[in-house]
Amino acid sequence: MTVLPSSFKRNLCVAGLLCAAYFSPACHADGLTGEAGAGAAYQPREPAGSRYETRPVPYLDLSWGRVNLSSDDGVSWAALKAHGWSAGPFVNDLQGRTSNGSLQGLRDVSDMGEAGGFIEYSPSDAWRVFARMGRAFGASSGQGGVLGQVGGEVDYPLARAIFGGTTLAAHYANAEQAQTFYGVSSQESQASGIRPYHASGGLQHLSLTQDVAFPLAPNWSLITSASWVHLLGSAADSSIVRQQGRVNQGELDEVVAYHFQ
Repeated sequence: MTVLPSSFKRNLCVAGLLCAAYFSPACHADGLTGEAGAGAAYQPREPAGSRYETRPVPYLDLSWGRVNLSSDDGVSWAALKAHGWSAGPFVNDLQGRTSNGSLQGLRDVSDMGEAGGFIEYSPSDAWRVFARMGRAFGASSGQGGVLGQVGGEVDYPLARAIFGGTTLAAHYANAEQAQTFYGVSSQESQASGIRPYHASGGLQHLSLTQDVAFPLAPNWSLITSASWVHLLGSAADSSIVRQQGRVNQGELDEVVAYHFQ
């Protein structure tokens, strides 16, 4: 779950996507469904996991026809949809990094947007498999890059109207994106005391997320989400991670959400 920072360029892309979806006749086939709410998250402040913080977060998992809005996945539009398959464009936000504390001397990373495409197969509401590929935009000079994701999600009932969901995903980044968060130049090394490091592209991390939804009242629920992230490749070998961060990271979210029917 992520807080959506403001970005003029990203908001233009979101508005453009929504307008395109609005003028698609399929967009009006259904009303608003899904969940919306708010809560708090205990999570790493940046991808290397140098420190953790507790922060308020919105929770969004909404659908309006073929348009979806998610706290994790941003805004997507299923421009093509048939027989369980869907595909189309998406825009999302990428949280940057303020390099203070143990990362003092490294460059700050600006908040960015991500725009790309997705494909998904979901023959029922119980499970889906998906793949996404996007490129960062709105970044400072020398930052940004290409990101990819492939994974699957299974949802299932537990006891007494309690529902669970499990998501496993593998995340890719090219060299430019990996260097943005995990690279250390010689100048940064002198200023921070962290060894110089040049990050390369490839698989960046695996993520496993377990969600449990507890009913509170009609249309209201408490959603608990626990995530485990394991860094791979050049991200795991980064001197930032080795000296100040964590290869294995976790996140815990608690939100109260309202269900739209």
